[in-house]
Amino acid sequence: MAETALARPGRTTRRVRVVTSAVIVTAVALAVLVVPPLAQLDQQAVDLANKLDPPSLAHPFGTDDVGRDLLLRCVYGLRVSLLVGLVAALTATVIGTAIGALGGAFGGWTDRIVMRVVDALSSVPHLLLGIFIVAMFRPGVWPVIVSVALTHWISTARIVRSEVLSLRSRPFIDAAVSGGASRTRVIVRHLLPGVLPQAGLAAVLMVPHAMWHESALSFLGLGLPAHQASLGNLVQSARGSLLAGDWWPTLFPGLFLIIPTLALAGLAGAWRDRINPRRKSELML
Repeated sequence: MAETALARPGRTTRRVRVVTSAVIVTAVALAVLVVPPLAQLDQQAVDLANKLDPPSLAHPFGTDDVGRDLLLRCVYGLRVSLLVGLVAALTATVIGTAIGALGGAFGGWTDRIVMRVVDALSSVPHLLLGIFIVAMFRPGVWPVIVSVALTHWISTARIVRSEVLSLRSRPFIDAAVSGGASRTRVIVRHLLPGVLPQAGLAAVLMVPHAMWHESALSFLGLGLPAHQASLGNLVQSARGSLLAGDWWPTLFPGLFLIIPTLALAGLAGAWRDRINPRRKSELML
């Protein structure tokens, strides 16, 4: 009874966290899908007569340094950041899953070569490698997606390889091989389905990281063009306003970046606990 009483508050806290994260993610999805078509407003419309207006009923988030509505700009910026995060995370997961499964399934020299490449790329900071990649293209959405995808598949490859090596030692794999199944059939029918839950979890966990990476590149002036709304661009353009005492052009884009990424991370953490349940003694701590 005492153990159950101790465990119940922890379960309640996790349930509240998951529900709150789900509500935030749902609200974000509705905002980026519904607000732009319904608003029928130009997020680039300049109104110098109302520049740097504080939050009000007409402009709930205030206006920026050229009079553009900050709420609409934040929604459009979040839309772009989510697009980059989702596409880059999916692409990186596909690359990492393919490379990790290749090394784990074939083993030998193939596995050694794959892991040496992974180790070599892991030694270079993600942001530095991403800057090098985007510097070769003109600013835009797709160079950022390519940059994030090519620098974030490494962790997925490690996870998938480890899972494949674990599955290879299972009795059903030995039975399939003894029954005459080819290596390709074993990989496609047995190994890949076994690693899909872990690969899916890695993709969800990668979305917030990819959004932060895009924002960092845009903040440095290497991501999206300055005129295009993205959360990194909004924060970067608001630096001068913050120094002048106008806090809203920096605060609201920052919240639009922090809150959705924390919510996505919360849902991913709940999924991770479901896939890899911990011992009851750990759950009660």
